[in-house]
Amino acid sequence: MTRGLITGGTGYLGQVLIRQARARGYAVVATNYTQPPVPVPGVTWAVLDVRDPHAVRSLVEAVQPAWVIHTAFLQNGPEVMAITGEGAGHVAAAAAAVNARLIHLSSDVIFDGERDTPYTEEDPPDPVTDYGRAKAYAEALVAAAHPAATIVRTSLIYGFDPIDKISRFVLDVAEGRAAAALFTDEYRCPIFVEDLAAALLELLALPYQGVLHIAGATCVSRYDMGCLIAQAWQIDPADIPAGLSAASPIRRPRNCRLAITRAQALLQTRLRGIDEVLRDRS
Repeated sequence: MTRGLITGGTGYLGQVLIRQARARGYAVVATNYTQPPVPVPGVTWAVLDVRDPHAVRSLVEAVQPAWVIHTAFLQNGPEVMAITGEGAGHVAAAAAAVNARLIHLSSDVIFDGERDTPYTEEDPPDPVTDYGRAKAYAEALVAAAHPAATIVRTSLIYGFDPIDKISRFVLDVAEGRAAAALFTDEYRCPIFVEDLAAALLELLALPYQGVLHIAGATCVSRYDMGCLIAQAWQIDPADIPAGLSAASPIRRPRNCRLAITRAQALLQTRLRGIDEVLRDRS
């Protein structure tokens, strides 16, 4: 039985990856740090601080995984560069040292979002947020430490079982439990967590190296995404306030649409748009 290592196993994507990997017959070692794990049959848990290169190297040497999927990250706070950026470099170096296949999760927010056409794998990062800068730095470290790795840029991750934080928030807005405006001028390509996890696991058996965009097939604004989710939960979206990202005092990347034609040609996993996923759910 092939053994793999999933960092960030208690995260939203990590939990789905663990379940799907076990269903495919993989033995799984998963890491957690701040969030205690829920025991899963066939899964060994290890507490790991990715900021500590010696701890990362020791764990990977002990596990000797055939593959590593690195999902652990921090989105905000003073440690975002140390965890999201430098931590990825530590994981990549350790994976390379044991000749493990590495899939590294990156983000569409490594771009500034100031163009009208989709970003391709060849477009250079130009981040405008601390998280984006950390993710861009992580990409550079991973590419240097493990040239055979696949660096997967993805977009907003959503799901239903359990519901993800973004969807839960827009439902709270739609029902008046939270006060916020959803941006009509900020565009992303949301991806269903089950589709993303399946695509990442499919990549393990493929020799693809370098950057690959894996996102949903439909580009929507945050406002449109909120309306779609509200309608799927049979909530009238009419009360969802609309706003402009351009009017925000904090600069945000506005159009992070990813071109996914390369992934669609490479993978058997269908990268469905949010409209199709919600239609299939109904």
